[in-house]
Amino acid sequence: MGVVMKAATLSERVTGRVSDFGPLFEYTVKLVLLTSFLELVLYRLVSRLGMHLSKLAADHPWITPTFTALTEVGTWLLNIVAVLLFLALTLALLNRWRGPEISRLSKLGSVGAALLVLLTVAFLVVQPGMLGAVVYNGLTLLVLTVFASEYVMTHREPAQRVLAVTYYLGVSGWLYYQIVSTIYSLAGTIAAPPLVYESHRVGEALMILASFFVFVAYGKSKSLSLRTRNRRQRNRAMWFWSTTGVVFAALIVADYLLEFFSPAFASAFRQASQGIGWIFQFGMGYTFYLPFALYVGGLLCWSYTVMKLLMIGRLAGYGIGLMFIAGYALLFSNLTLMVVLGVMLLTLDRVKPTVAESLPAAGGPVVPATDGLAHGQA
Repeated sequence: MGVVMKAATLSERVTGRVSDFGPLFEYTVKLVLLTSFLELVLYRLVSRLGMHLSKLAADHPWITPTFTALTEVGTWLLNIVAVLLFLALTLALLNRWRGPEISRLSKLGSVGAALLVLLTVAFLVVQPGMLGAVVYNGLTLLVLTVFASEYVMTHREPAQRVLAVTYYLGVSGWLYYQIVSTIYSLAGTIAAPPLVYESHRVGEALMILASFFVFVAYGKSKSLSLRTRNRRQRNRAMWFWSTTGVVFAALIVADYLLEFFSPAFASAFRQASQGIGWIFQFGMGYTFYLPFALYVGGLLCWSYTVMKLLMIGRLAGYGIGLMFIAGYALLFSNLTLMVVLGVMLLTLDRVKPTVAESLPAAGGPVVPATDGLAHGQA
């Protein structure tokens, strides 16, 4: 019985590790995350920063060659990310299909993801046009709907379910904006599409909210809990949360404080923040219409949680990392596939049966073996 409980506990401990699916899958997913992050920094952000600093190129000759080289490296990484995404999605689909428990919902999601990959390859040869864009975004919305439903059904933690629903609604806001706007453009109507502006704004707000739920669902630890009985951990948690509250409040009222003490510096600070917002808007789709502190807080919650999960090898860390590295505006097919792969990895990271649930199944053959020994002794 002790051996059974030890085996069940070990099975639960290694649940959701990227190493459970073989070395090829493990290193492919790791390379996808690494190259995607570098592509985000060097191509989608640094190249926009170079455009923003083009006015200073006349006074600083090093700006143009430096940012040109970085942009070329980012473009090179973009192609590598695309190849790795195709390989990672293929391996993820094979692992999902060969799983011990395959539901109809899981099969539907896998088939939809495979069709999305094939459609992406087809659009590399044939220009999709507006109709192709509607079909592609519509299929993406369907696939994400299936995966989000599967995640909610297979994960019992309320915080994890809230995270899945919030992120899904956030991405759906962007997809609705794209689908409806493209349909109206394809139809040639001059009427404004219904609720596209509102869906875009609400979707961005939900994406920021989802970054906070990432910490609630996966980033919480006993070392940051105020309920712990350990005095050292409780003092550390009090310092952490008090510092976080002070910094967050300072970011909220920073503009008003700067305007009160130095209007000139406040104006320069606003211009710099607008420049940063322009870079992230073109690179990730965020318009920064919400208070800047919310974006900073969401980034900190996301980065802390991803680093924590990656250190223990959880698939959820790779999935959450890719989901938010893709950004809000899925303007390119590689960003769409990045989100789909991230959600797939998140669904693969699930809790196996607990010790109490595993004991009846594992304890069956143990008792008959004992009885057999007893009869043999008789």
